[in-house]
Amino acid sequence: MTTASPAPRRPRVRAPELIGKGGWINTGGKDLKLADFRGRTLILDFWTFCCVNCLHVLDELRELEEKHRDTVVIVGVHSPKFVHEAEHQAVVDAVERYEVHHPVLDDPELATWKQYAVRAWPTLVVIDPEGYVVAQHAGEGHAHAIEKLVEELEAEHAAKGTLRRGDGPYLAPEPVATELRFPGKALFLPGGTFLVSDTTRHRLVELDADGETVLRRIGTGERGLADGGPEQARFSEPQGLALLPNGTVAVADTVNHALRAYDPATGEVTTIAGTGSQWWQGSPTSGPAREVDLSSPWDVAWFADRLWIAMAGVHQLWTYDPVTGTVEAAAGTTNEGLVDGPAREAWFAQPSGLAATEDRLWIADSETSALRWVERDGDRFAVRTAVGTGLFDFGHRDGAAEQALFQHPLGVTALPDGSIAVCDTYNHALRRFVPSTGKVSTLATDLREPSGAVLVDGDIVVVESARHRLTRLRLPEEAVQVESVAHRTQRAATDVAPGTLRLDVVFHAPAGQKLDDRYGPSTRLIVSASPPELLADGAGTGTDLGRDLVLADGLTEGVLHVSAMAASCDDTASDSGSAAGGNEFPACHVHQQDWGVPVRVTGDGASRLPLVLAGLDA
Repeated sequence: MTTASPAPRRPRVRAPELIGKGGWINTGGKDLKLADFRGRTLILDFWTFCCVNCLHVLDELRELEEKHRDTVVIVGVHSPKFVHEAEHQAVVDAVERYEVHHPVLDDPELATWKQYAVRAWPTLVVIDPEGYVVAQHAGEGHAHAIEKLVEELEAEHAAKGTLRRGDGPYLAPEPVATELRFPGKALFLPGGTFLVSDTTRHRLVELDADGETVLRRIGTGERGLADGGPEQARFSEPQGLALLPNGTVAVADTVNHALRAYDPATGEVTTIAGTGSQWWQGSPTSGPAREVDLSSPWDVAWFADRLWIAMAGVHQLWTYDPVTGTVEAAAGTTNEGLVDGPAREAWFAQPSGLAATEDRLWIADSETSALRWVERDGDRFAVRTAVGTGLFDFGHRDGAAEQALFQHPLGVTALPDGSIAVCDTYNHALRRFVPSTGKVSTLATDLREPSGAVLVDGDIVVVESARHRLTRLRLPEEAVQVESVAHRTQRAATDVAPGTLRLDVVFHAPAGQKLDDRYGPSTRLIVSASPPELLADGAGTGTDLGRDLVLADGLTEGVLHVSAMAASCDDTASDSGSAAGGNEFPACHVHQQDWGVPVRVTGDGASRLPLVLAGLDA
């Protein structure tokens, strides 16, 4: 079977109904059915708000959504990974936090996810104006292909008389007046005030020592990338803040894929790293800071004479050297997971919080619900894990670190006694890890999505993101007693037959494009397993999107980790013999996705595992 090929003639599969126990958001209280979208091209975006790749896709779709607003409706199908994400109010908050301007179906039981046989976040499904599924895309980088398809569907159905133009069903909620809106992180400035990233309003806010009184707002409040004074600068969902040796503040400008510098003395904002474009596989991982793309920097901290960056979008840590003006990838491979060892060989999963002590850089590794650290190992760095086991186990359990559990922590803070406070975001709690004893305890509960914290005069000031405020707490002498809860991500296992399993990643190059093989192979496939012993053969990296995997005897279940990438370019003159036709500088696009597929080995299981990167499986 050819798994990477031009798009075949579009098949037509009747779309299943949209079902979600949580109901609809952004529709003014109206429940919608598939029939309500007849005559429009419908794009289903299967997402969950913990997933940074899903957030990337939200941003990819904004331009398409605006350009084709009279013929296209995007519907977000929220399909949770974590228990907290199944709470309806949490989904409502996320829709506002990330400025989702289309209807969202809250599907806490994954009913629609199962109906559409979705296997990964994010996944996009395109339904034509007559109610048929015509394409499916997993991962990022598909907006250009979907826009091409949308234009084809518009022309086709206008000619058939089956296209209906007009306003969609989106109704914006009423705005709420608060000084902050879903703040991300905070920094205590040397002058005794707080600087807060007012994330959803795309600005920074300086608060007085009381943590409430607004002294200054930095940024216009409109999404964008612009330097200048407080009334000219623009950000896009800024998060982490760190004081640099020269007295300026480094800002992780997350959705701009950039680092900014804010000067508290003058109010000026400048860009110090990033191009404003998102990093993709194959892009440089080091060089002059203003010439290298970044990917969703979420937090920053000064450690070992460098500014370290939690590069959530590619599951890595990078560094910025203000002396040389350069950046480089310092830890992580871009593979998502939990693997310790030499820094450049370690795996992370959306690192989102950083805190430095004299000899360690502590990390909130959110998607593995883990607390980890970086330390020197001779003349290099190594990565270790204090709490956490992998992508699928989470909960709220205190005690020995080996069995303790967090749920998607976003922040870490070093405490004076050498312990580490953890903003256990989806448990709405502040936790503590003591390295000397290896024990985890709970310091406070009933904190709504805490995402960061700072020490002030022996107290700890917590960013309560979903309550839109800073909350000051006394560090308790005794831990709070909580009932232990353990969870595992619930996704139905795929039954597979023992022995050889054929893995096919399906990729059809979008219409008008070809695979880009001018500089070598245009596709890449990485396969591993948890536990590693599940695969007797077939693990590793290759260039074909199809591979025979051999399942080991004696193991009956596990998870296959599959990472696929395909690069395609515009084919403007197909008779020229090159992948990109005769255009010397064609527009090129990278499509990529990671899957974690739970499998159960049974005698009557399937001998083939298809994963759709783009197109439909024939």
